[in-house]
Amino acid sequence: MPGVAAIANTYNAPNFVGELFALTRPDTPFLSAIGGLTGGKRANGVVHTWSVYDLRAPDPNRQRVEGADAPAAETRVRGQERNVLEIHQETVGVTYSRQAAQTMFAGTGSANPNAAAIGGANAVDNEMDWQTRQALIQISRDVEISFLTGTFQEPSTNSTARKTRGILAATTTNVITNATPAPLTEKVVLDLLQKVWENGGIQISETATLMCGAWQKRMLTTEFVTKKNYQEQSRNVGGVAVSTIETDFGSLNVMPSRFMPADTVQVVSLDQCAPVLLETPGKGFLFSEPLAKTGAIDRAQIYGEIGLEYGPEIAHGKITGLTTAAE
Repeated sequence: MPGVAAIANTYNAPNFVGELFALTRPDTPFLSAIGGLTGGKRANGVVHTWSVYDLRAPDPNRQRVEGADAPAAETRVRGQERNVLEIHQETVGVTYSRQAAQTMFAGTGSANPNAAAIGGANAVDNEMDWQTRQALIQISRDVEISFLTGTFQEPSTNSTARKTRGILAATTTNVITNATPAPLTEKVVLDLLQKVWENGGIQISETATLMCGAWQKRMLTTEFVTKKNYQEQSRNVGGVAVSTIETDFGSLNVMPSRFMPADTVQVVSLDQCAPVLLETPGKGFLFSEPLAKTGAIDRAQIYGEIGLEYGPEIAHGKITGLTTAAE
């Protein structure tokens, strides 16, 4: 099976004839929906902060009498949220021989992949460019899982890597946790949506989203579509095709992700989320540059710093401890 090699050469990365198929899915729905690796906001440091504030509860007895003195002053206090940007860095390298041997193809059953040459078309015209594209896709998958399940890590020295806080760890207020695994039901989803809605989240229907893995997606379809005999609808959010379900709190997107924990459903107000990018002067964000020559090899590094801004965490919610298979 395909795997990982160090520097690509004619032995560990031979050419093959025919169409090229990917064994690994490259989709990153959460990252793509909030801006991807080319959108989002610009940071000016490795720590990114944003402010939050609230208003007092409405008072039905706030009226004043004629001629009354001015009431005591009240000040709304602002708070601050913070997250760090994490570094993603990859290296690709291809030998001179491998770059030159574009029309040499591996024969099946040969101990030496260079021993048999057969006619046909090579699916990869430029090995260095192709390897670079795959490294970028792998970085996007790494960022996707960080934005979902990342654990915040802000070290005091450079001996430890910075790690951005993912949306699951950021969500602390609107949480429903099952001490004993329990199946997902319409009631528990609506209970969570009510919590989020009352705290100001999912106010924009187009960006109100439920993220989950494969099994919980099936459960959502059963609870909100099959049992109610609804026709499942779909729409596009930030270039990502999603299905929708009808709830008491509007039409919500359902966004399956391969990187979501199987026992969790996350409610996300996508309008509050954005990737935050730190640009290197003269290079930009997520750039590729050649590394120093040490032999008959072309080597390049890909480098970028990115973090997640999730807005006020009370705009999101999560259910954990769900069963992950049919009882």
